[in-house]
Parts: sequence; structure tokens; C-alpha cells
Amino acid sequence: MKASGIVVEYNPFHNGHLHHLQQSRLTTDSEVIIAVMSGNFLQRGEPALVDKWTRTKMALSAGVDLVIELPYAFATAQASDFAKGAIFLLDALKCTSFCFGSEEGSLEAFQHTYDLLSVNKVAYNTAISTLMKKGISYPKALNEAYNIVSKDVTVPLVDLSKPNNILGYHYIEAAKTLHAHIQPETIQRVIANYHDEAKTSETIASATGIRKVLFDEDDLTKVQSFLPTTSLDALNEWQHRADSFANWELFYPLLRFIILRHTKESLAQFAEVTEGMENAIWNAATTNVTFQPFMEKIKSKRFTWTRIQRMLTHIFTEFTWKQLHDTELPTYIRPLGMNEKGQAYLQMIKKDLQLPLVSRVAASKENRLLQLDIKAANLYYLGLQSSFGQQMVGSDFRIAPIRM
Repeated sequence: MKASGIVVEYNPFHNGHLHHLQQSRLTTDSEVIIAVMSGNFLQRGEPALVDKWTRTKMALSAGVDLVIELPYAFATAQASDFAKGAIFLLDALKCTSFCFGSEEGSLEAFQHTYDLLSVNKVAYNTAISTLMKKGISYPKALNEAYNIVSKDVTVPLVDLSKPNNILGYHYIEAAKTLHAHIQPETIQRVIANYHDEAKTSETIASATGIRKVLFDEDDLTKVQSFLPTTSLDALNEWQHRADSFANWELFYPLLRFIILRHTKESLAQFAEVTEGMENAIWNAATTNVTFQPFMEKIKSKRFTWTRIQRMLTHIFTEFTWKQLHDTELPTYIRPLGMNEKGQAYLQMIKKDLQLPLVSRVAASKENRLLQLDIKAANLYYLGLQSSFGQQMVGSDFRIAPIRM
């Protein structure tokens, strides 16, 4: 059985994801599609709209054959480490290819970009360092440094100001760095870009746009044209059980408690908290009772909104710089769900896997990264502030991989 991998968050699973899934199967001519999916916290430093089990059901209902959890340490990391963790797992699962969506849509441009930055690595990193010393944020410094080293290049290159292009570049970089056997493919995003708002005249909207409608209007009928029926049903079920969709506004009372139970100095131990941000975060928490004013108080030209949210995510889960530095690659494969084809594929490759396959977390109590996933999940459910959330604490020990 030939397998291809995709890296996803499905926050939530929408028609654009369905297009990517279907085209990935066609482009790679694969019998099995494996999705490495973030757990309850995401790369942009925020809680997922609904939990990993609900998003796994969405994925399987739409045609994904096997869903694997991307450990918290990688799911909430900067783009290069996020990509490294995901590609390492897909390669470990014997996928022959991985297929990512991009604004570019041309694999040739990605290859040229990788070659350019590899050859000009010293000049590129020097330019980034120089720009950041001027107070420019890391993403802007990356883009400006890229423009500097690529100004005289005539071959097609990728626009690295686009979010999916950035991730695509890092997927290819990870595959090369890891000497992985897995081969890249890309599919161009259709209609909606990453940050676009949802338009009622379209059938495809970005996940960002869909979430904005849900938070602003709290009405699933407003987004039903952008979602497969199975996703809409899953979101309806979640709303009925959990009362509300997860976001930082909902989680802020618990986040604020966690911040203020620490001293300013002790906040600096948590991953990505740097350059005095511990002072700004602690001070803002003492005076702001809701999340948006709190963020407005601490936002900075130096750090993007996403970077600050990642700091807050790590404070929320108490994930430290030491834990981050001790984390190199995923140490296990954890299936969240599968259909019959996905189960058959796992059985076929099981004896050749170089990583332990974890279906029951109770049997892997000593795994440091897995314990972090469990802790993050429990705190996510507490953040929901509902009886459902209270009941879901400890669910990683009770819920087996979903079979569909």
C-alpha cells in the first residue's frame, strides 16, 4: 500500500481542506492518506477551536485514512521545528511523499529557494541578525534578508511573505536536513488565502475567516456553506456539549491565574519568553480582566502577535526553555484515529517502525513528550470552563484511537 502524508491543524476542517485532501490523493497516486495533526494547541499559539478528538472525526469522515498526533512541543513551535517534527513522523510512517498546500503551487520554485538559501546561508543569517538588532520582528527580518540574498536571482523563487509558502519551504528544508526518503508535492490554495475573511458568495473560506464568523456571530448557519456536512455536524455536537468554542478570551481567566501565581522572574523560565517580556506579561495580567486589552497592552514591534501567543501558550502549559532545548525529534507515533484502510496500513508497517506505536498512553508513562501532551490536553479542557471540560480531564487515558 502506497501512503502519502499531509500536515494539518483542521481548525476546523473546511471545504478547502477537502480539496487539498482529494488533490493530494490524486497527485501522489496514493491508496492511503496519513494526516499528522496538531493536538489541542496550535502553531499560532492558541487553543484549537474544538479538541483533537473532534477534529480527528472530521478528518476521518472526510476521507483521511489515518490521523497521528503531532506532539505539543512541535505543534506549538516556530515554523522550522513544527515542520521538522511533522516530516520526521511522516517519514517514520514510511510515506513515499508528502503534499502541502501553498500560495505558490510550484514545486520547482520551492526547490530553487531551498538551493538559494543553502548556498547563501551565512549571508542570509547575518542579514537576519543585523535587521533584528534594529528592532525588526523575526518574520519581517527573515523576509527582508530573503529579499537581499535573492535580488539578482533570475530563476523562479517562492514568495516567503505568504504563510503557507513559509511552511512549505520549511517542510522541504526539514526533509532535506533529516535526509528523509519522503518526496514533496504541492497544491495551490484555491480562492481563500490564509487570513482572508469568509465571503458568503464563496464555498471555500480560510479557517481564520470561519473562526472569526463563529466568534463574532456564534451562529453555525453563517459558515455552513464553507464546511462539509460532517464537519458541520461535529461542530454542532461540540457546541451542544461544550457550550462554546475554545479561544484565548475563554481561557484568559485561567491563563491570568497561572501568570499571577508566578513571579515576574519565574515567568522567564518558560519557552519563548525573552527580552523582558515576562515583566510586560505579568504587569498586564494585574490590570486587564479580558484577553484583548491584555494583548494590546503587551504587543510589541519586536514580537508578532503569534509569537506572543506562543509565549502565553507555554506559560499556560508551563513548558520551559529547558524542555524546549531538550526536545530534538518526536519519540513516538500516536494514532488518534483511523479507518479500515489506515488500520491495515499500520498493521503492514508495524514491524518496521523505528518509533514506538502508542495506542494506550497508560502504557507509556515514562515518555516525557507524551506526558506533556497529556498535561496540555487537561489544561485545555479546564480552560473550557464547562462541565463537559471538567469531565474530559484525563480523557487521554480513557479514549482509544477512533475507528471509523
